[in-house]
Amino acid sequence: MTDLLRITDLNVEYPVGGGRHVHAVSDVTLAVRHGETLGLVGESGSGKSSLARALLQLPPPQRGSVLFDGNELTQMRGEALRAVRPRLQMIFQDPIASLNPRRRVAEIVAEPLIVSGVRDPAERTRRVRAVMEAVGLDPDVVWARRPHEFSGGQCQRIAIARALVLEPKLIVCDEPVSALDVSIRAQILNLLEDMKARFGLTLLFIAHDLAVVKSVSDRVAVMYLGKLCEVADSASLFATPAHPYTAALMAAIPEPDPDVPLGDTKLKPGDPPSPLDPPSGCRFRTRCPHAVDRCAAEVPPLREIAAGREVACHFPLIG
Repeated sequence: MTDLLRITDLNVEYPVGGGRHVHAVSDVTLAVRHGETLGLVGESGSGKSSLARALLQLPPPQRGSVLFDGNELTQMRGEALRAVRPRLQMIFQDPIASLNPRRRVAEIVAEPLIVSGVRDPAERTRRVRAVMEAVGLDPDVVWARRPHEFSGGQCQRIAIARALVLEPKLIVCDEPVSALDVSIRAQILNLLEDMKARFGLTLLFIAHDLAVVKSVSDRVAVMYLGKLCEVADSASLFATPAHPYTAALMAAIPEPDPDVPLGDTKLKPGDPPSPLDPPSGCRFRTRCPHAVDRCAAEVPPLREIAAGREVACHFPLIG
């Protein structure tokens, strides 16, 4: 499979005053292949959403390369970037907040077509109705209604329709089911899988729920404090995690059985470090039970330890 998106040495920093910066994403290199679903996991503050917005140039990263379908996005501005953006779309975390409460559903879904230059009203209407039907919404029922008249799951369907109406190649799903009830989550996940197959989509799927990531992803990338820890196919990563942080995440997954004791993450006690002043060397070393002096002195590179499996650790748990 060839790469649709390749991110190289991406850095995202946010100034907070006094010459200090939040190091949200640091030297991340990652590829997303045509037609796959790449899961991106990590605890809150690990840089997942910052990475997703940076690859969409919302805002552009401070340093690094974002090569999408042969186009270097970080070097594009104005009309050149606008011409590429229809092929890159995003589904936001909060389905209700992402929709303009003053607009009717038909206007919300049609707005990307207007912005991208589709001037024919009949063509816009045809495409809006088609995409509404594709996501399970009856155009005749929802056409003139506003977002406050819908449930969270229905609002997420509207958001998915808005992302699909421009017929993109890549959709970034930024925790698209975290704000929904469990029963609605299954419907939205099934819908995304159906849309991926129907429209030939490639998905970057960001989530906290590891069970969701396991079920929908072909490969999984794990982030910690702005750095990539591990990249592997979904089955291998969940069966035998290679990075101590990945292993800790797996141990923290609760079992739906009150008689099963909580898993031991084996993390060192103490608070996680701040992205304002990340640790030297390996950023996970302050919590890692296997850390030695080398971990403080050397930044572990993301290296291949098996076919299709990369890990950023001096002492991986396998390989």
